[in-house]
Formats: sequence, C-alpha cells, structure tokens
Amino acid sequence: MYAIVDIETTGGKYNEEGITEIAIYKYDGHKVVDQFISLVNPEQPIQPFVVGLTGINNEMLRNAPKFYEVAKRIVEITTDCVLVAHNAKFDYRILRTEFRRLGFDFERRSLCTVELSKKLIPGQQSYSLGKLVRALGIPLSDRHRASGDAQATVKLFKMLMDKDVEKDILKDMVRAEPKKSLDTKLVYILEELPSITGVYYLHNENSDIIYIGKSKNIKKRVNQHFTNDHPKARQMQKEVASVSYEATGNELIALLKENQEIKQNKPKYNRALKRDIFSHALYQFTDEKGYINLKIGKAHPRKKNITTFNNLRSGKNILAKWVEDYQLCERLAGLDGTSGSCFSYTIKSCHGACIEKESPEEYNERVQQLIDSHSYDNQHMLVIDRGREIDEKSALLIEEGEFKGVGYFNLNHQINHIDIIRSIITPMDNNRDAQHIIQSYLRKNKKLKIIQLSLNE
Repeated sequence: MYAIVDIETTGGKYNEEGITEIAIYKYDGHKVVDQFISLVNPEQPIQPFVVGLTGINNEMLRNAPKFYEVAKRIVEITTDCVLVAHNAKFDYRILRTEFRRLGFDFERRSLCTVELSKKLIPGQQSYSLGKLVRALGIPLSDRHRASGDAQATVKLFKMLMDKDVEKDILKDMVRAEPKKSLDTKLVYILEELPSITGVYYLHNENSDIIYIGKSKNIKKRVNQHFTNDHPKARQMQKEVASVSYEATGNELIALLKENQEIKQNKPKYNRALKRDIFSHALYQFTDEKGYINLKIGKAHPRKKNITTFNNLRSGKNILAKWVEDYQLCERLAGLDGTSGSCFSYTIKSCHGACIEKESPEEYNERVQQLIDSHSYDNQHMLVIDRGREIDEKSALLIEEGEFKGVGYFNLNHQINHIDIIRSIITPMDNNRDAQHIIQSYLRKNKKLKIIQLSLNE
C-alpha cells in the first residue's frame, strides 16, 4: 500500500517551514482507496513568493485546522504504507519536522518519483513535476496546489509501475506486507483479488516470483490454481505466500506481458512460453510464371514469414478463409495438390490463375493486399485498445515493422506526436512470440482501432 503525498509550505529557513496544505492519496497499486486533503494553519506568515506560486495566502488559512488537529488522520492514512512523493526527501522531511514539534517520531519507508523517473524514463528534458507530466501526456490541474500535484503524482507513479519491468517496486511492496497465517492464507489472498483482466504473480515467503499467469478474470483463475488437485499444483499452493497483480485493461497487453515476464523471470512453476508458442508460418515465393505463391511450413527463425500460426491445422483453416476472402487460387496457396484447374475455379471464386487465365499482375495485386493486411512488416502504427479505466486507452507501438512496447494515455490528452507516444510507451522485447501474439490478436479482433503513423511528424 502506498501513501502518495504532496505538501505546500510557507517557505523560509530550512527546517523552520510550516505546512499550508497537504494532500494524501492512499493507493493500493491499482486505485485510490482513501484520501485526505486539507489546508493547514502554519501559525507563521507565508513568504510572498510562495503566495504568488501557490495562490494560498495568510487570510485563507486563518480558520484552517492547525497541524496537531490533522496529525492523527495523517498517521492513520499512512500506517503500513510506503510514502511516495515527487522529491520525497522534501515532503518526508517536512512531515517529520512537524511531528517532531509534537513530540512524535514519524517514520515511514519512502519512494521518490523523481528518482524513479530518472531510472525508468531516462532522457527527459526536465524532471520537475509540471514539465515531466506534460511531456508524458498526464493531465495536471491546480499546479502548485497539494491536491492537483498529488493527483498527477498518482498517475505518474502508475506509469512508473508499468515501466518497472523488473518488478522491483512490486517485489519491494510484497516484501513489506505482513505475512498471512498458513492455515487461512489462500482464502485471504482470494478475497483481495479482483475479477479483472491482467497479469498475476504468485510469490513465495521470500517474495520471489514462482509463477506468472494472465487471465480475463484474475480472481477466477487464481482460484483454479488454489483448488487444483494435481501434485504440482498442490506443491505450488504450499509455497505461495502472496499474490500480486497488474491490471492491463485488455487481453493483448496481458498476453504480451505474460510472455515477456516469464522469459525474464523464469518462474519455477511456469512451463508454458519457455519455447516458441507457435509452430508454423506462412511464406511466399514467386514461381517461374511470375505468380506469387503462398505456402504454410514449419516456422524457421532465419526465414522471413508473413505471419505465424499456433499449429498446421490452424494455419490451413485461416489460410482457406483468406483464399476465399481475396478470391485467390487454392493451388497457388498450397491448399490444392491436383493438376489442372483448382476446385475454387470450378465454383467461380478463383479467377483462373492456376491455368493462366488471369495475369500474374492482376492476381499478385490481391495476394499483396492479403500480405499487407496480415503482416506489419515495415509498418508504422499504433494499435488502440481498452485501458484499465473508463477514461483511459492503451496504445501498442510498432515502428518500421518492429514491436516497441505498450503504454496508456488519458482520453482527454491528444496523442499527436511520435515523441509523446515514445515517452508513454514501456519498451518490450520484439521477439518472435510477441510478433505471433500481436498478429493472432489482430486476426481475431478486427474492430480494433489502428492508426498509421508518419515517423516524420
């Protein structure tokens, strides 16, 4: 659990500043579960430059509660939380100073989003909150007011957790959580899990990830793990101490994250995805008469393909549908081994390329349309899908035919420049499995919004 904090102060000498406003959002890694926002009477005048910066003046604070009146609420909302702030050293120091004046030793673990941003989003022109969130497309209202800045920090922290592919933030949180008793741990774990689409991580007592999975319903899928009587499942049930999860909003990002993180973390109980998840691919060649031929064969890492299939049977079924859709020749697609005209020609769905009644130029034009539709080779595009919240969308970036990664953006922010797109994207590996996952998903979900990009924007 995290307490995301922003504090406005009077300014003045070091360690003599007073708090004028405080905002705390209690964040469980997925959503805000509690909040506290209040002006505070600092019992000292505000420096003129601070009044100009924040708009908070002495008159506004005359009837505001003093710090000792809000101290109990601050302790309550931050208990068992990691304190998160943009420039956390400042906010944490101010809080400790105020509590010290009351004779209370306020201690919390802390995380700084400035330091995290420098590590996870390198190369930004500025890491000040205003300039950073603007560059990342994060909405910010009421700049230099505690609530506005804290809300922007929540959204920034959410993006940083997405970009933390090593899961250091997540593992650190799991390590800090109190361990449940062995007798009732599985029941307690299930109670805390949501029925959403995403990736889940099973941890042992040392916080190590022992299994990674994805599901459209995390709670239901983890329940299946916990009720499975298979010997390996029973062993995993004994070892699991906690479950964390990451909402993805849609199945495509869940599949991609599962694929990448199993390869990166190599959990002991994962067997799937350690090898390629597809076996066959669609290839093209031009015959001596100038016709483009299609052929399904075993996937080869050094042979360039159009697209990939889970298995031979799946590939043939999909290709047969494409042959029908594009009115192609079954023989030139490798689906008819007879001599003479193919069966499709007899039912008028092939224009006669098999017996040279249709010219190579005319036939190849339709074949090329098929290839262009089902291969993103050399393409520059964004695939837009559902986000994790109502006001959010996900974006998957492909540049020059290479999968670059995924990210999220707020619907109120226009993603209109390639540099903004690159800044919100969490880089991911462009391996063969990732390409297969994307192509398979696009085949099954034809209504997805796809934006063709110009890299010169």
